[in-house]
Amino acid sequence: MTEKLSVRILSIDIMRGLTLFLMLFVNDLYEPGVPKWLVHTKANVDGMGLADWVFPGFLFMVGLSIPYAVKARKAKGESGFKIFVHILLRALSLLFIGILMLNADRVNPELTGMNKLLWAGLVYISVFLVWNNYPKSKKYRFLFPALRVFGLLGLLCLIYIFKAGDGENIKWLETGWWGILGLIGWGYFTSAFVYLLVKDNVVILSLVWLLFIWINAFSQLGMFEVSANINQIFGVIISGNVPSIVLSGLLVGVLIKREAYNPKKLLFILFCLGILSLGVGFILRNWFIISKIYGTPSWAMICNGISIIVFAALYFIVDQKRSIKWTGPFDMAGKNSLTTYLMPDLIYFTSWGFAIPLFFYKQNENMLLAVSGSIIWALLMIYLVNLLSKINIKLKL
Repeated sequence: MTEKLSVRILSIDIMRGLTLFLMLFVNDLYEPGVPKWLVHTKANVDGMGLADWVFPGFLFMVGLSIPYAVKARKAKGESGFKIFVHILLRALSLLFIGILMLNADRVNPELTGMNKLLWAGLVYISVFLVWNNYPKSKKYRFLFPALRVFGLLGLLCLIYIFKAGDGENIKWLETGWWGILGLIGWGYFTSAFVYLLVKDNVVILSLVWLLFIWINAFSQLGMFEVSANINQIFGVIISGNVPSIVLSGLLVGVLIKREAYNPKKLLFILFCLGILSLGVGFILRNWFIISKIYGTPSWAMICNGISIIVFAALYFIVDQKRSIKWTGPFDMAGKNSLTTYLMPDLIYFTSWGFAIPLFFYKQNENMLLAVSGSIIWALLMIYLVNLLSKINIKLKL
């Protein structure tokens, strides 16, 4: 039944784009000048703001998209092994870029030979050169590969000269918490690998999801002790938090494949699953505070519940009621997710480096200006990325 599915679910791209828009918005907010419910909650505070849902909302969409991505590759005749290699390379690319982004703030300008903004800006430009989705053209068959090689050499040089710490304690790149893209990479790889193994088996997928929720809980209780070296590499998986969020999206993606021809049943299932996830999250709150920083299971399950209900609402509005006139910006962002996420940073680096006063709205005297400025910024970035895509500047891992 699942293999005959040919229905295009418009709400997938739109929700992915919505979470990206919100990510750009909350990342740009000037915290002292905006309402607290919009920004991240402190680590030890039991609660969450809008910013604490945005990233898990995107992780949820990463998982939801996996069944469709695998199905598209199978339709091209790719073997299971070839699909696995693609997943592995994609995950490694995310980890690599994530580490570079994470370490940009650690640059020691004197030891490295350039300031943080220049080093980070050159890293981003090199990333675009390497992973840009160049058009197939005989006219530029030598130019585009040359640009990739140039970008790769640029990254190698920037990695080579990177230095952190001080003269007495010089340090190199660190994995740390892997950065946002690194977390996505670990969650994506874990969930995609699970999907290759169990395919569309809802029962087994549900059990694997529950297993990672259990791992997340017991990890928070300090019951999983591994060596520091193992934890440094595989800590994201061992903690269970990020994989449990991506797996929730994967389960929903499989449910959509199964029930897309029965939208009323699908909406009922999604609504019930969303309410159940919220309920489990608040029950877990008795033992674990709601904390994004600590990656608690209560926070993960509440975010899962919100994501499922928001997606169900979008599915009803967009795919069932066909109300799509308002979705343009989000659809654009959803189809160019990595470019949408990275491009604003290049604008930041340029603005800060040349002292261009673009961000005059970041102040604490006028809350409306601070909030509306970040909304406009996020929308402008989405439209900029759309314009860039029309001249074939768009990333694809």
